[in-house]
Amino acid sequence: MSEVLSPVANRFDCGATLTHASAKAALAAGLQRIAAGATGVDCAALAQFDSSALAVLLAWERAAQARGTSFEIVNLPAGLASLAQAYGVDTLISSRH
Repeated sequence: MSEVLSPVANRFDCGATLTHASAKAALAAGLQRIAAGATGVDCAALAQFDSSALAVLLAWERAAQARGTSFEIVNLPAGLASLAQAYGVDTLISSRH
């Protein structure tokens, strides 16, 4: 995960890899950023992922909702969007391509 928040809508970068091996650390880092006011994540760099990525994205969305803010996922890779659809959680992920 990048340490830099994007000036655009206070988004953070999810990094290039979000798999089972990195999910716990990514989740914790994203939750810290959301607690600090981040309102979205940019997945443009995301090249390697598995279903754990969906769990992390959903957890980040829930954390933002718990704070009373919306959370936007931008540049979700097509493969991850397809995976979300296959698992039936695509309607739960507020993404913009």
